[in-house]
Amino acid sequence: MQTFLHGRDLISDLDFSKEEVETVLDMAFDLKRKRAINELTPYLRDKVLAMLFFFSSTRTRGSFEAGMAHLGGHAAFIESRTTQISHGDTPKEIGEIFGRYFDGIAIRHVDWGLGNKYLNEVAKASRVPVLNMQCDVYHPMQCLADLMTIMEKKGRDLRKKKMVISWAYAASYQKPISVPQSLAIQMPRFGMDIVLAHPPEFKLMPEIMDQAYEQARKFNVGFEVTDDMDAAFKDADVVYPKSWGALVHTSDPEEGARIIDKYKSWITDERRMKLAKPDAIFMHPLPADRNIEVTDAVIDGPQSVVYDEAENRMHVQEAVMALTMS
Repeated sequence: MQTFLHGRDLISDLDFSKEEVETVLDMAFDLKRKRAINELTPYLRDKVLAMLFFFSSTRTRGSFEAGMAHLGGHAAFIESRTTQISHGDTPKEIGEIFGRYFDGIAIRHVDWGLGNKYLNEVAKASRVPVLNMQCDVYHPMQCLADLMTIMEKKGRDLRKKKMVISWAYAASYQKPISVPQSLAIQMPRFGMDIVLAHPPEFKLMPEIMDQAYEQARKFNVGFEVTDDMDAAFKDADVVYPKSWGALVHTSDPEEGARIIDKYKSWITDERRMKLAKPDAIFMHPLPADRNIEVTDAVIDGPQSVVYDEAENRMHVQEAVMALTMS
C-alpha cells in the first residue's frame, strides 16, 4: 500500500502507479462498506473542492458533490460560462487564485485539443491538487470506478480475464475518446487481456496506443485491435461498448457525423451478448443512446452492471479526494 498521496494531481491515469491505484481501490471499498453501515467518514472536514465545469454533467457533478459531503467538506459548483474565463481569466490565474481559495480543484474540460492542456496549465500554477473530472484525453475517475466494479463482479485477480473495449454507434454527437483511452492504458496493469474493437476511422491517439502496448508488455497481457465487433465479443468476460468520435481522423463535426452514420450495425444487442461468456458483464459509463448504442434488453438486463458502475464513481472519487486533499 502506497499511503502518501497528499497534494498529488490526478490528470492522467498513469499519474498514479499500479500500487497507488490499488491504495485508492482499497480505500474506496472501505468507504463503500462504511456507507453501507452508516459509519461517518469526515476525513475532509471543513475542506472545500472547486468543481469547474466546461461541459455538462449528471453523474460527475452528483458524485463529487455527494462525495465531498460524505467526507465532511463542501464542493463548489462553478460553471465556466458564469465566470470571467471567457473574458480573460487564464489557466495560470485559475490555478493561482483557486489554489488559494480551495483545497482542491476538479475540472471537466473535454474540448478536443484544449481540455488536457488546460488542466495541466492550471495544475502547474496551483498549490493544491488538480483532479481530472474528464478531459479530451483521459477520464481517470470513470476508469477507477470501472476497475472497482469489475473487481466486485470478477474478483480482485483479473489475470486471464478478457475485456472488450468497443466502439458503438450513436448519432447524437462526436463523443470524447477519453473513456476508451483511459481503459486501454489502465486495464492491462491489472492483468486483463484487452481487445479494442472499432471501425477504421475511430482509432485512438497514437501516443495512447503506445502507452497501452507498453503497459501490456510490462504486465505480460494480451492487447489486440480489430474492426470486427462480433469477433471481439467472442468469449469475453467484460464488454464495454461505447460510442466515441472519429476525432483522431477528423475534428470536423459534419464529416464526423457522416462517418459515424456508416456504422449503424455496431449496436450491442442480445445476439452479440450471447457471443460473450454466459457470465459476462455489460458496462457503460452512461448516458447511453438507448436502442441505438445498446438495446434496452441488454442495458436493463441481468448482465448489465451500469448502476453499480455509476455508484462506484462516488466511492473512488471520495478515496482520491481523501488521499490527495487531507
